[in-house]
Amino acid sequence: MIHVKNIEKSFGEQKVLSSVSFEVKEKEIFGLLGPSGSGKTTIINILTNQIEVDSGHAHVNATSFETGLMLDEDGLYPRLSCQENLDVFSRIYSIPLNKSLEALDNVGLGDSAKKPVTALSKGMRQRLAIARAILHSPKVLFLDEPTSALDPRTTEGIHELIQQIRDRGATIFLTTHNMEEAVKLCDRVVLLHKGQIVEQGEPLEICNRHESMRTVPDLGNVFMKMTGVDLHDE
Repeated sequence: MIHVKNIEKSFGEQKVLSSVSFEVKEKEIFGLLGPSGSGKTTIINILTNQIEVDSGHAHVNATSFETGLMLDEDGLYPRLSCQENLDVFSRIYSIPLNKSLEALDNVGLGDSAKKPVTALSKGMRQRLAIARAILHSPKVLFLDEPTSALDPRTTEGIHELIQQIRDRGATIFLTTHNMEEAVKLCDRVVLLHKGQIVEQGEPLEICNRHESMRTVPDLGNVFMKMTGVDLHDE
């Protein structure tokens, strides 16, 4: 579904990606794991055609209309209600307005359709942003730090929602610096440090390969052994 081969990207004299290669299979949850500034968001911006690579190749086997995107900044209209926020995008993309309520139901916000964004909790805003991203039933969904700054209970709800979206047939590409999230959700992960891939594969397989004596897998400890960076502090 997604193919990335030897991509390079610099901003001025600062090189942010170096020889990055990976593939994402159809209908899997794929995680890009790394600290802030490691290049995760740059990769999403490349894959969603917001910026171009300097060299290499990046391809998503989906049209722009078949792609959904939720960024760290949700971009919601604060004075509009949940339904009105979605209706704006329904009109832009010529989607039937009844899809707005359907998307809200899918993320557990059906009873909050008339609430203004200003009255929503952080977790509800995250759900609304995801509802907007899945409004058109995309084949590929990009989620940039979908549970950032959420409490554990709200995070659990977002995790369940992400799994439900995958079960309905979407391929999900998410960025995170949360090791537990990566192990719980992702079929495969890439560990990114200073714009370079230091490891990739199935989370449990990576943990077992590097810490075979541990009974509790922890990608964070694997990452720290490789890079000296403690993701628990991110």
